[in-house]
Amino acid sequence: MRPTGVLHDLGQSLWLDNITRELLNSGMLQRFIEEFSVTGLTSNPTIFDHAIRHSATYDDDISRKTSLGKSADDLFFELALADLTRAAELFQPVFVRTEGVDGWVSLEVSPLLAHDTQATLAAARALYRRGGKPNLFIKIPGTVEGLAAIEAAIFAGVPVNVTLLFSREQYLAAAGAYLHGIERRIEAGLNPAVASVASVFVSRWDVAVSDKVPRELSNQLGIAVAQRIYSAYHELLASARFQRAANAGARAQRLLWASTGTKDPTASDILYVKALAAPFTVNTMPEGTLRAFADHGEVGEMLAPDGGECERVLASFTKAGIDIDALASRLQDEGAASFVKSWNDLLACIESKRATIRKAS
Repeated sequence: MRPTGVLHDLGQSLWLDNITRELLNSGMLQRFIEEFSVTGLTSNPTIFDHAIRHSATYDDDISRKTSLGKSADDLFFELALADLTRAAELFQPVFVRTEGVDGWVSLEVSPLLAHDTQATLAAARALYRRGGKPNLFIKIPGTVEGLAAIEAAIFAGVPVNVTLLFSREQYLAAAGAYLHGIERRIEAGLNPAVASVASVFVSRWDVAVSDKVPRELSNQLGIAVAQRIYSAYHELLASARFQRAANAGARAQRLLWASTGTKDPTASDILYVKALAAPFTVNTMPEGTLRAFADHGEVGEMLAPDGGECERVLASFTKAGIDIDALASRLQDEGAASFVKSWNDLLACIESKRATIRKAS
């Protein structure tokens, strides 16, 4: 059995952090499902920008829709949903077999709506409806401004992938928004089994401090923060608040490890996958990381539910002059700004392709 299969059988879901039309058309995504134990998929504007910019497989669709006068963002969502609904169908057997625990694909709302709760909620509901697939997550950033939209979307019955989480405090705020939405559904007599995942970004921590700490602390901060969050996750699942909701039919918001590709070329290419093995979690990996782990991955000890030695490691970073709370806020702000830039680059790419098509016609 491949290492990916071993990790899956130990209770962690492996998702691909990528989608392209070539992956679908070539049958490679189906191969990842069958051979690498992949049970879900995530996307973002950067992924789609790369897919559309470096491929001609979207050109026919862009050409057909250009004459309809659609805006660039509406055209993007049509292209994205065409791919994601195909992927959702491939994961449908997993979704059915696990009764909605696994088998999900994710689509992000426009980051330009980040400061407008009602607009984000309207976009989330509209995209979920347009997708027409029960296993479609709508991604909403877990920023301070996004928390109200997350709660409202859950109350409205929209499955949410809460993205852009870095710290324990950010995770708990997002989990609280999810639970509040579920509690409102219970109070209103609605079905509380609305799915969600909380996506914690890992490797960006280590990139941020790579030139600011002693070499012996390299590539340890992201894992230590993840361990701290994993401990908080266990405490939340054991809390009276969650258990009351679960008793009424609610589901746990699963913890998802994101940004798990190794950025340091001197470090192991499976560093974060090996370190973050844990049951009842998701690891969404770039394609290169997935292939690397399938080829030469190692499955060691599972994460300790109590966080293990994370507080000792984090104290070492504090001693080295790293303000972890301030850095978490900065990373989230930078991530939100990066999402906006990626979104604008994506729309510019689509407009450029439309202009080229118009000239050629």
